[in-house]
Amino acid sequence: MRFGITYSARFRKCDFSKGWGLQNYCASLEASASSVSPWRKALQSKSERSAFSITHPLWEGEREREMEIGDLMRRLWLLMAVCFFVFNTAKAESPYRFYTWNITYGYIYPLGVKQQGILINGNFPGPPIETVTNDNLIISVFNSLDEPFLLSWNGVQQQRNSWQDGVYGTNCPIPPGHNFTYVLQVKDQIGSYFYFPSLAFHKAAGGYGGIRIDSRPLIPVPFPPPAGDYTILAGDWYKLNHTDLRAILDSGHDLPFPDGLLINGRGSNGFTFTVVQGNTYRFRISNVGLATSINFRIQGHKMLLVEVEGRHTLQNTYSSLDVHLGQSYSVLVTADQPPQDYYIVVSTRFTSQVLTATSILHYSNSAATVSGPPPGGPTIQIDFSLNQARSVRQNLTASGPRPNPQGSYHYGMINTTRTIRLANSAAVTDGKRRYAVNSVSFVPADTPLKLADYFKISGVFSLGSIPDNPTGGGAYLQTSVMAADFRGFVEVVFDNPEDTIQSWHIDGHVFFVVGMDGGQWSPASRLSYNLRDAISRCTVQVYPNSWTAVYMPLDNVGMWNVRSENWARQYLGQQFYLRVYSPANSWRDEYPIPSNALLCGRAVGHRTKPL
Repeated sequence: MRFGITYSARFRKCDFSKGWGLQNYCASLEASASSVSPWRKALQSKSERSAFSITHPLWEGEREREMEIGDLMRRLWLLMAVCFFVFNTAKAESPYRFYTWNITYGYIYPLGVKQQGILINGNFPGPPIETVTNDNLIISVFNSLDEPFLLSWNGVQQQRNSWQDGVYGTNCPIPPGHNFTYVLQVKDQIGSYFYFPSLAFHKAAGGYGGIRIDSRPLIPVPFPPPAGDYTILAGDWYKLNHTDLRAILDSGHDLPFPDGLLINGRGSNGFTFTVVQGNTYRFRISNVGLATSINFRIQGHKMLLVEVEGRHTLQNTYSSLDVHLGQSYSVLVTADQPPQDYYIVVSTRFTSQVLTATSILHYSNSAATVSGPPPGGPTIQIDFSLNQARSVRQNLTASGPRPNPQGSYHYGMINTTRTIRLANSAAVTDGKRRYAVNSVSFVPADTPLKLADYFKISGVFSLGSIPDNPTGGGAYLQTSVMAADFRGFVEVVFDNPEDTIQSWHIDGHVFFVVGMDGGQWSPASRLSYNLRDAISRCTVQVYPNSWTAVYMPLDNVGMWNVRSENWARQYLGQQFYLRVYSPANSWRDEYPIPSNALLCGRAVGHRTKPL
């Protein structure tokens, strides 16, 4: 791309970043070095210097001038080495990857019925993002739909940069016929994630894709490189268009049960994964659905769990794996069975009606196709899933995105600064179905909260508009924002008094899942916490009539969405925003507003400062 060529050319001139004072200095160093080099060449030998000084009186005091020139040369070469080091460091650790995406409607047939889907560059699912720790991603999104649009990046932490989070609380939507360029960095991250449309129930129409962040070449990974790396985006699906589903919710009703399950945008047996007998493959599984947990399994094969949302795990073996809404897992699968085709199966969990979808694991030397019914899996058993969740633990000795072991962060030895209890509830407000957190059902403001906070626009939201604990009262509507202090270390308890499973996600942060159990949480529940090797992740399930507790470092300044991953519940109010605040107002803690930030609502007329 033209931008990439210009970027490289600038680096060849030592101009590694706009605004760095070294860029002109490096150019002057090159000029100085070239102007001095003929003199150095003239001083090659003592005899030459003597002969030259006899016939040229300018060489009187040659020794002093030689020493001055030598000292100057040493300084010049030292500074040029510094320029070279900075250039190579920047180039090695923070390369740029460029994407241009066009968002359009298009007809798709995932369950055999023609419906309107959201495509990216004509594809459903959208193009994968394959990147490496610390890479910078420049993603230019053109909205060719007839309504506003936003993309968010599930699990990408956006360190110091909630401006790029892509939810309505932080970003103005991209208007129809316009574009917006996301500039984000996968700083200190590895693992498996996905992106999705966050606005107007667009997620029900597609527009999602996988994100894969590989480790840097010198960082050890606790398993041999697999022969192949496959992404599986699975989840429930409706035959109704997203506009019809949105109308049902807007009218105050619940959605019907989903019509089926998809694997990578296709129904049963619509996708084939080819393997070579004897080789081992990595499968990255994400639940991108709207309403149901799923169970994932591969006929006749065991799965070795190696990573959960950016953390290497203890390498336990599973015959099937529960993947709840918004979650991502990585497993290794060895093609060690007789050469034929096998079912890859996903099925719904905790539902009275069980939906199933299949794909094919095809051995390259296969002697037979799949036959018979796909293997069954768990259905409504909660204890099975709870015990499995407790077995998912962190590999303390493995390196994460940095070379130091994951266990070097002793979260269990840090005193918590605050306890926050969040209880979900279903309610009816003004005759319509709503969902709430601590009795507050979120309603979007007319201006993104991050912009209102930055420009100090009053009347958009109030800090403390959601309490730290359940109130037990009736639900009410509010633009709920919770205040939090940067560098705090909080205990968050998710209480689920309902008969349905919940799945919670927190943008911009990861947390340690220290405990989960049935019944109601109490301070005595802390006695059962795992304070040594709890898995660290960004999305966690809460079983029916149960609780889940997490420890979370508040290490990322910004306005962050805390939400249900059940998309109807999120749409109808089961979410709020966590404002992590630092009084320092420093680039060390948070980047300034991007110069290309879109302005809407009451932010129109304000000016952004260029980076």
